[in-house]
Amino acid sequence: MDLSPGQQKAVFVLVVVVLAALGYWLILPKVTHGSAHAATSPTPPAAGSAPPQQAPSVATASPAATGSVNIYSWLPFTEQDLAAAAAVTVKFGSAYNTYSYTESAADYVGAMNGLITPQLAATLAGVYATPGVAQVRTSQKQVATGTAVIDSLRAFGPSSITFVVTGTQHLVTANGTSTGSSQYAITVTGSGTSWLVNDIQLAAVGQS
Repeated sequence: MDLSPGQQKAVFVLVVVVLAALGYWLILPKVTHGSAHAATSPTPPAAGSAPPQQAPSVATASPAATGSVNIYSWLPFTEQDLAAAAAVTVKFGSAYNTYSYTESAADYVGAMNGLITPQLAATLAGVYATPGVAQVRTSQKQVATGTAVIDSLRAFGPSSITFVVTGTQHLVTANGTSTGSSQYAITVTGSGTSWLVNDIQLAAVGQS
């Protein structure tokens, strides 16, 4: 059963908290009270009194080695699954911001074959061919090159993962060049090593 967005965020936050606590326990050196006492000078005994007996040293046992924790056993996908989904997301993010005024909508979407669902392909082709958008692209002789970097994991379910991605575009036009970036929420669906992007929107949409 798919988790709601709120449940997904709660589970993700819980995983992060558990990992942080585990790292603190495993990595932070233990400071014993004995070392603090050793740093202070002993109080000299009063005249006529017997010198205090030295307390026997107590050997401190180091905690038993803790086995490595596989966080993926708590998640609906493996490390390989996540890597495959991330690779598709980055490739799509780059292709999304890459185009030329000489390309048709079919050419633009065709560069994303194997990365997006048929439904998203139809949506992107329609947006690319919008008369006003296409006219500006052609009149300015726009040629764009895109890159993408994953910033974080926003949500996940048994068959979907949403990444927050920063997409950067270098745009060359008849009027000059410019570089800009935007943050997107990109959702992939699938399982194992087979994933397709089925949604993209600005990351700020729907966020408080």
